[in-house]
Amino acid sequence: MEIKKLTSEISVMPQVAIADLPAIHEKGFRSIICNRPDGEGADQPTFQEIEAVAKKLGLETAYQPITMGKVSDADADDFAKLMTELPGPVLAYCRTGTRSATLWSLTQAKMRSVADILSTTKAAGYDMAGVVRRIANGGKTPTDTGDASYDVVVVGGGAAGIAVAASLKARKPGLEIAIIDPAEIHYYQPGWTMVGGGIFDAQDTVRTMGSLIPKGVHWLKSAVAAFEPKDDAVILDGCRVVKYARLIVCPGLKLDWNKVEGLVETLGKNGVTSNYRYDLAPYTWELVRDMKEGRAIFTQPPMPIKCAGAPQKAMYLSGDAWFRRGVLKDIDIHFNNAGGVLFGVKDYVPALEKYVEKYSADLNFFHNLVAVDGPAKKAWFDVAKPDTPVERVEMDFDMMHVCPPQTAPDFIKVSPLADEAGWVDVDQATLRHKTYDNIWSLGDVMNAPNAKTAAAARIQAPIVAENVIADIRGRAPVAQYNGYGSCPLTVERGKIVLAEFGYGGALLPSFPKFLVDGTKPSRMAWLLKEKILPPVYWGAMLKGREWMAKPEKVSAS
Repeated sequence: MEIKKLTSEISVMPQVAIADLPAIHEKGFRSIICNRPDGEGADQPTFQEIEAVAKKLGLETAYQPITMGKVSDADADDFAKLMTELPGPVLAYCRTGTRSATLWSLTQAKMRSVADILSTTKAAGYDMAGVVRRIANGGKTPTDTGDASYDVVVVGGGAAGIAVAASLKARKPGLEIAIIDPAEIHYYQPGWTMVGGGIFDAQDTVRTMGSLIPKGVHWLKSAVAAFEPKDDAVILDGCRVVKYARLIVCPGLKLDWNKVEGLVETLGKNGVTSNYRYDLAPYTWELVRDMKEGRAIFTQPPMPIKCAGAPQKAMYLSGDAWFRRGVLKDIDIHFNNAGGVLFGVKDYVPALEKYVEKYSADLNFFHNLVAVDGPAKKAWFDVAKPDTPVERVEMDFDMMHVCPPQTAPDFIKVSPLADEAGWVDVDQATLRHKTYDNIWSLGDVMNAPNAKTAAAARIQAPIVAENVIADIRGRAPVAQYNGYGSCPLTVERGKIVLAEFGYGGALLPSFPKFLVDGTKPSRMAWLLKEKILPPVYWGAMLKGREWMAKPEKVSAS
């Protein structure tokens, strides 16, 4: 007996046998809905047989037969009515449970997001791809067929999305390209570390989205509800359908603040801050500037996260500010990292360890933040050391900089594009989807084992553009990605350890060693971060000008 729980009020399952009914009653169900027509299979009991035994057990029953593959809007309305009238919890069944799960999905369309419905049914083992348009349309069959169609559709208007659209336009100006993104504002997120360190002003890291969309590219200001890759379609909120010849997926990732108990309620007050949010980075500097004594905790969640060095960058710049003011001796710094190493590429660790020592910071590995009580200034960490039972520890703090847990966006995780972990499933060299030949992905949302940084997206954008153009011309991929990512580790004001690396931790320096030795703190690298990279971002990367980012051709086929 396979009962699949959807909510506390409704579960579904394959065909119920008469022998299952006592166990169903014992599990607390009060009603049963049969969605399978009598006589569909030679071995199924009739509804009357089920009903007779169910009544003796005190279970209410309802017969709503649905022909396989033909769930109508009226059927969904009838199912919603039964859900209201019958005492719960309710168990609905058909041959496999799919029709019952479909009916539930359609009844929830006006109350839940598409991603929520799809993730709930997916967790129960049911694929609702066949009715996703109806779910997006409030549970009703769409009648509007006024679909837009483009040569290339780009999902996401962040660094990766705008850069790849600009690179495509530079190569083939006549392409009809659309960027789908609901945001009004575009942020230069690499600058937020500098805002939290008192170096940049927050307003210098923001532009309007409309001012950055490449000339000739259509901007569809909407959120994506779902994908139908077999039909070359993207479903927008409100059930508008956008068709494409080729699709590029790069919506970034989701900062899951709610995964830490109590965090959302205390962000921006009680000494709890984060450089991962535009509105909070200035609060980081305010706390650092005003702090004279006490304990400062800097957290890092399990990987993957965007800019894996950012949590410790905040620590270094804060420590440097306290060192310069002469109060460092009175501040107890802790770096609580859910992982087991300071940095994933060992060549950079010795230089970083010297700064950990300079700031007298305690490195607490395998410490994952799970709860915060802001007013009480307390935080709880699950300590999961190898081959040791998980232990929960409590720590007091006066200031805490939090890096939130991060996942793929919900609408990606439940889509046919995702791997088992929820990330877009690509070939790590060509960045082409492993299943769908006309789909590519770049940026933070795809599953190649590279660092999730803006520098990585800057390199990936022209590679994807080259390979998309090659595909349009009927050729095989002509450019490959080597996993390049860069993390300028701001170890003190005026000096940076410029980590540049690719797949497997291979060092991939952009400059001669005499100019910038990435394994050592460098003034030149600081000037690059402070003075050169922001204008390169706004004026080159987002404009399709590929300074130091032109892909190396690997095939002429």
